[in-house]
Amino acid sequence: MIASLRGEVLASGAGWVVLGVGGVGMRVEVPSGRMAQRTPGEQLFLHTSLVVREDSLTLYGFETEAELATFGFLIGVSGVGPRSGLGVLSELSPSEIVRAVTAEDDKPFRKVSGIGPKTAKLITVSLAGKLSALAIAEAGDEPAAVAPDEALTEAVTEGLQGLGWSEGEARQAVLDARDAGAEMTNAQLLRAALTLLQRGRR
Repeated sequence: MIASLRGEVLASGAGWVVLGVGGVGMRVEVPSGRMAQRTPGEQLFLHTSLVVREDSLTLYGFETEAELATFGFLIGVSGVGPRSGLGVLSELSPSEIVRAVTAEDDKPFRKVSGIGPKTAKLITVSLAGKLSALAIAEAGDEPAAVAPDEALTEAVTEGLQGLGWSEGEARQAVLDARDAGAEMTNAQLLRAALTLLQRGRR
């Protein structure tokens, strides 16, 4: 797993940026509506989530840990894929999402391109009680006390699902790996969870 990137901006456009990292240009999908287009040559640090699919490896990047954690929760909702999750974060800040879910108000989500009324309602219902763990400051998007373990669990579970495991299998393996003392980084937790899953199939 690639948890973060720091490098020189090589190019950027609406919803994407290419960072030069160790001589390699890494394309990262970013929130288009809330992240200003970057100037080539400037330095940029992004918190990232690597989404693995059968035919692609896609990096999604965010300027704050709050955005990354919220992204993890969003893509855990049935029917909300990474693109839709990014779309939500392009229109709404983490604190706005928390307020909408807390108020059971699905209107803000219905304004997001690609999110229909049913999915908007499902987001508010599915995330009820979960986003409170983020404890996002109302005054801004930086978390006062982010729950990194939960966000990491969601991110690694999503990665395992992309590799073909069911959500139930993936989540249980991640929780078992955590309980067994796996190092709480994307790469180490993913490796430990994969080991447990592969043992179970033998």
